Amino acid sequence: MTAQQLKASILQLAIQGKLVPQNPEDEPASVLLKKIKAEKDALVKAGTIKKDKHESVIVRNEDGRYLEKKDGKTTDITNEIPFDIPESWEWARLKTLLLQASTGPFGSMLHQSDYVEEGTPLVNPADIINATISDIKIKKVSSSTVERLATYKLSSKDVVIGRRGEMGRSAVVTNRENGWLCGTGCFFVTPSSGLLPDYLVFLLSTPYIKESLLSKSVGTTMNNLNHGILGHLLIPFPPKTEQKRILAKIEELLPHVEEYGKAETDISKLNAELPEQLKKSILQWAIQGRLVPQDPTDEPASELLKRIKAEKAALIKSGKLKKEKPLPPISEDEIPFEIPDSWQWVRLGDIGTWKAGATPSRQEPTYYNGGTIPWLKTGDLNDGYITNVPEFITEKALAETSVHLNPVGSVLIAMYGATIGKLGILQIEATTNQACCACQPFPQILNTYLFFFLLSQRKNFSALGAGGAQPNISREKIINCLFPLPPLAEQKRITKKLETILSIIQYFCLK
Repeated sequence: MTAQQLKASILQLAIQGKLVPQNPEDEPASVLLKKIKAEKDALVKAGTIKKDKHESVIVRNEDGRYLEKKDGKTTDITNEIPFDIPESWEWARLKTLLLQASTGPFGSMLHQSDYVEEGTPLVNPADIINATISDIKIKKVSSSTVERLATYKLSSKDVVIGRRGEMGRSAVVTNRENGWLCGTGCFFVTPSSGLLPDYLVFLLSTPYIKESLLSKSVGTTMNNLNHGILGHLLIPFPPKTEQKRILAKIEELLPHVEEYGKAETDISKLNAELPEQLKKSILQWAIQGRLVPQDPTDEPASELLKRIKAEKAALIKSGKLKKEKPLPPISEDEIPFEIPDSWQWVRLGDIGTWKAGATPSRQEPTYYNGGTIPWLKTGDLNDGYITNVPEFITEKALAETSVHLNPVGSVLIAMYGATIGKLGILQIEATTNQACCACQPFPQILNTYLFFFLLSQRKNFSALGAGGAQPNISREKIINCLFPLPPLAEQKRITKKLETILSIIQYFCLK
């Protein structure tokens, strides 16, 4: 369960009367509702508030059905009741529990000239953060504007509620905000003596209320509330003393939920980073000869090199391979780490033929139209096996341009831009663009081992390509890189072990 889900569960238990025990000595909510009505009637008589012409009373009859009496009519609202509540609680419309509810001034009542650097703050929805009113970015208005909009002044213990955007965003007005103005995007309401202001803010933060408001909100570009929607909210109303117990319990629990959330974030971050770090470590062990044990009966890499040199010489003699300038000898200063005695340090240019690709001219339609030869770009590399590509060139392009048809089993590496070091192993014959370099390893080199080595070196390739306007490495830079060559049998053992371990890591990452 996530921290968000845990918090939602706690809030839901609270409004269902399941978070704290009921106390039979509590004054029941039914009595509290009568006191609220008396309080409102007295204020109406004194002219302090206006009488609610559509007063609502919700009662539960003997067969358990809920009836609402309003406007001289009785309506069965049982189907509206979302869940059961304790016997000492009651269902009520929110307006029944409020002494008054007002909306902030219309937008047309405020002008750019009303705003000043130093003045009285004007509370808008964006200023309500974590159930408190923030003054960090709050707008302020002049004293003359305050006088003109005096009916929109906030008083201590009022609750200001955002009516646009995020549903249920609210805060209790404290002594600090007493006399500030309600902005155009907010309501401000005065709870009756039977409804604790903090409890109302809690109610508005619950998933039940948020979903109720969202389902009834109006507007096309932004969720919006009006008096009717807010006042019509169906509220599970507990005794006042239980409201206090619920608030105390939530105040006790939510810091633990926040700590859980922080831990969850840390774990999520760790889970995101750990597999990559683990892969890097495992690949590093593999290329250092520490992943699998050495077998003294393996033919050493030095013998592989002799056969590679002989094969290379034969290919050059037959004209199948172009003779190139010899690669520089390896100095002690270049060697980055120790390898087993049966291994050998070589350069990547020693273990296969490396060819960069090309892009046939786009101005020549016959190079592409009706093409059947796969033509791969760096975006097609997937750090795995390449079985298909989206673009093709023609036999004419292959014959007339410098593209090369790379055989099945070739290992590809991206050389340009953000994709430097991206890899693939061909399972189809394919050509590539100039941003890819393809290696056809000699038979004594396992292409999967070469693939894993190149994967382990991605960070080094990126560093090697840094410095220009567009990062890039070249074929020359690649073939001069050092390569720790194990015996062929050990290459196979390393590859098999890596495939097993990395598949396990991927499996648990996806779970």
